Amino acid sequence: MHLPFAPSERSTVGIEWELALVDKDSGDLRQVAQTVLDAVEPAGGGQHPHIRQELLLNTVEVVSGVNRTVRAAGDDLERAIEEIRTVTDPLRVELMCAGTHPFARWAQQKVTDKQRYATLIDRTQWWGRQMLIYGVHVHVGIEDRSKVLPIARGMLAYFGHLQALSASSPFWGGKDTGYASNRALMFQQLPTAGLPFQFEQWDELEGYVDDMVRTGVIDAFDEVRWDLRPSPRFGTLETRISDGTSNITEVLALAALTHCLVEHLSTLLDEGKEIPTLPPWFAQENKWRSARYGMDAILILDRDGEEELVRDAVARLLHELEPTAARLGCLDELDHVRTILRKGAGYQRQRAVARRNGGELGPVVENLVAELRAGRPL
Repeated sequence: MHLPFAPSERSTVGIEWELALVDKDSGDLRQVAQTVLDAVEPAGGGQHPHIRQELLLNTVEVVSGVNRTVRAAGDDLERAIEEIRTVTDPLRVELMCAGTHPFARWAQQKVTDKQRYATLIDRTQWWGRQMLIYGVHVHVGIEDRSKVLPIARGMLAYFGHLQALSASSPFWGGKDTGYASNRALMFQQLPTAGLPFQFEQWDELEGYVDDMVRTGVIDAFDEVRWDLRPSPRFGTLETRISDGTSNITEVLALAALTHCLVEHLSTLLDEGKEIPTLPPWFAQENKWRSARYGMDAILILDRDGEEELVRDAVARLLHELEPTAARLGCLDELDHVRTILRKGAGYQRQRAVARRNGGELGPVVENLVAELRAGRPL
């Protein structure tokens, strides 16, 4: 199967941010996504350019346009959120984001009335119905198809850094799971989800897609739900690692880190230097460690099995990426990764709120709502 890769300007960036719709009074999820989408539909009909439908009726997704800077992408997201609030505020509905809702019940959620979602649920059954999860996806433009798979393999060496920093799903159905990111391990239960295969050549990827289509596993490439995947239609590498993030400051910090990493690896290729990679078994272990322990994870750094506490690894990485961030115009956004190191990742802040309130999770939702409105961690 021929899989063309669209032309794309190098290191352009786009962000997708999934948002939960919650009741202002109870904090539980509200099934009003279609009401929102109908209200913001463009005058001529069709899909809103920055507000999209998702699997469940408790969710809307805001998406940026194609931008040169992370800050410009964030401006797109904030404008979309302002537009959504003109609909949700009168309904006494708030916007919230985390990897999972702390106490909502998956069995009570309604699926969007669309054939592709009905097909997904019919095939995946119990696991598909449990996808009460939220994420942040970052697209970075790659100008040459030959670079895509090497950069993707290189990004796996930093998978644990991104997952630990974004981890924000410690609770599920009202219980503490003991994981920093329960979402990460739930999502990989879907067919074609989880870590990508480390293909060396583009024709290997095309062969994989051909096999999956021929055997009825997928109908189209966008049904490959890897945590990190090429996006041939847009000419980008798409990272889908991050848990849903509660505020725009952290969204842009994680996007800046992703943006800088892709550009840094692209530059290494230009200079004929070797991109650091991990064997699949180390990449898999890092995913589990960062999902389980979050910012306390000890990550495997290289093929030799050298290890380092993720906090220290991130601090060192930020220093290394500063020249790249200056070139991309995202120094301020990248610096906010240090805010996460200082204030704690989302899962840590959620647990702290629960502790202060005797284990009650209603205040956790209230704090998540407040963080989204404030635009920063509280």
